Amino acid sequence: MKFWKMHGLGNDYVVIDNRNDMIKEGDNSNLAQKLCERRFSIGADGLILVSNSTKADVKMRIFNVDGSEAEMCGNGIRCFSKYCYENKIVRKKELTIETLAGLRKTSLITKDRNVTQVEVDMGVPIFEKNQIPMKGQGKCINEDLTIDSTHFQITCLSVGNPHCVLFVDNIDVFPVHIVGPKIENHPLFPNRINVMFVEVQEKDKLKMRSWERGCGETLACGTGACAAVIAGNLLGKTEMKVVVSLLGGELEIDNTKHVFMKGPVEKVFEGIFF
Repeated sequence: MKFWKMHGLGNDYVVIDNRNDMIKEGDNSNLAQKLCERRFSIGADGLILVSNSTKADVKMRIFNVDGSEAEMCGNGIRCFSKYCYENKIVRKKELTIETLAGLRKTSLITKDRNVTQVEVDMGVPIFEKNQIPMKGQGKCINEDLTIDSTHFQITCLSVGNPHCVLFVDNIDVFPVHIVGPKIENHPLFPNRINVMFVEVQEKDKLKMRSWERGCGETLACGTGACAAVIAGNLLGKTEMKVVVSLLGGELEIDNTKHVFMKGPVEKVFEGIFF
């Protein structure tokens, strides 16, 4: 079985063309866990499968390292777009991609026939608690959440998948590995949640660390970067166009009229596993 190893700002994936259904439905989760295990296998934050679509140019399915299926992924869909273009699955520079979160459009930036950057139309964010999903009614904007006697102000929304955004004073020393899993698995979130820890450096520059459900801390989270900017806009902390600095690099987020994310994407290597 052929695969590509890819990453967007260090958020890495094993990508496989599964349009012929060689990977059966019941095997997706186990395969993701097997292939993504670091040191003992290829190693990645997730497995991405290319599937046929009756609604779009192509369909993306994405599985986390723990085998759970994610609705969407900003870095993942950039990898997916590059893979489809360079493997001539969809040979055009504007793609419509079916995801569990709905249809997403991507625009490709190329150099010497290779995709170097991808811009993603992230769609319309969701704020209603029951649609994120989150227990309760209404919206969660700057609400209090207590973890181990410490009070945090959280803003929750879905940008294709659910995010809890916390603004902190110093991201470098914040205990992400302690607070992240406790919020991810908090009873408030029936499907768990991605947790974004954000420091405002300037109105147009954020620094962020991401704790992703099913993965732990990752080097980048594209949907999370969008969620951070949207939350910052709601709370008056940021401008509409913001550069988000993550452990793996920078993403450009534009929330002027619609949420757009642009960032680099790279192929690391390709191979065959048996």
